[in-house]
Amino acid sequence: MAISEIEFVNALQEAGGNVYIVGGFVRDLLRGVRPKDKDYCVEGVEEETFCRLFPKAEKVGRAFPVYLLRIDGDMCEVAFARKEKKIGGGYHGFAAKYDPTVTIAEDLFRRDTTINAMALKLPQREIIDPYGGRADTERKIIRPVSRHFAEDPVRALRAARQAAEFQFAVDKTTFLYMHECAAELKNEPQERLWHELSLALAVPCPSLFFACLRDANVLDIVFPEIFDLIGKTQPKEYHPEGDAFNHSMIVLDKTAAATANPLARFAALVHDIGKGATAKSMLPHHYGHDKEGLLVLARWNTRMKIPRNFKKAANLVIAEHMRAHTLKHAEKKIELLLKIAASPLPIAEFNAVLAADHGEGELPLYLREGEELTARLLSVHGEDAPKELRGEQIGLWIKQQRTKIIKNFEGGQ
Repeated sequence: MAISEIEFVNALQEAGGNVYIVGGFVRDLLRGVRPKDKDYCVEGVEEETFCRLFPKAEKVGRAFPVYLLRIDGDMCEVAFARKEKKIGGGYHGFAAKYDPTVTIAEDLFRRDTTINAMALKLPQREIIDPYGGRADTERKIIRPVSRHFAEDPVRALRAARQAAEFQFAVDKTTFLYMHECAAELKNEPQERLWHELSLALAVPCPSLFFACLRDANVLDIVFPEIFDLIGKTQPKEYHPEGDAFNHSMIVLDKTAAATANPLARFAALVHDIGKGATAKSMLPHHYGHDKEGLLVLARWNTRMKIPRNFKKAANLVIAEHMRAHTLKHAEKKIELLLKIAASPLPIAEFNAVLAADHGEGELPLYLREGEELTARLLSVHGEDAPKELRGEQIGLWIKQQRTKIIKNFEGGQ
């Protein structure tokens, strides 16, 4: 049974505790952005008292108490104020203390950046800001709360993601602590790094995430395939923007502006990934980088286990982004359209990446009208073939009908 927020707060206050909303909710409130999920922090009460007051709360935290409780109709996380001490490597290497003596200021001190280290005290909605998060939000600065930032190495990626998501500048101390994370980042579980990457791909300007990691000198550790694009020169007549890294970042941001589809954004990020493996003697040319790109992505997948649909979409774009706009024969165009239709990447998103790479005006007609053409191609079925045809003859008939569709379409435009 759900309770209201005021009932939740009153019950804990009567038991001698205090309740705060913490994290991104407060930051977004100050930014004038509609806050998302509410996370609550409880100060000054025993866990046993909390369980007695809210017997329906479901405990989900193991290393420290975190409960799920339906408040105002939403399932919310409720944690106890805690302190943490680094005792080992990685994100498991912490000992937590969470008794009633731990204050909200101590809880906020363990957090990563100041913009995430604020709380809203209930019910009066007073902002608790012991580390200058409000000023940093106004100044649009990513700054660490303390040296404890470097104790969880993935915070380096989170700081980069915050900079990209909010388009905030990164304080020089943040860069310093991000670089201090380098040694432990080498041993971080790869799924944590992928998680941060997937979140970074969702922001309006994803290139800032990679630029920030580059500037902190950790890009080579977490995403070496992207780092290897730096310094890979390209023919100036085709790529005045500079090296393969700059080009890939531009294509990524243009794709992000065109579609929110994460598969398309990842495919844009890696479309030229093969250029990172080009020998210096070949530069500024990158012959065969599409085929090489498939090998590079396969090695990345061995290390990180890229989700299946992301890998399929990326392989499609890597393999086809150079040839798709050059195809002349109807049979090849049919082959590509059906290949796209069988992939997890819709043709509109495939086109978004190619338009970002080559320019909107370079998209050939069969791709611009690809959705309609594909529907026509797929409408041709073997059961519609003349009754006298058998076996391979039916397949040949299907091929001929589809070829007519392409030729008639292009001839009629």
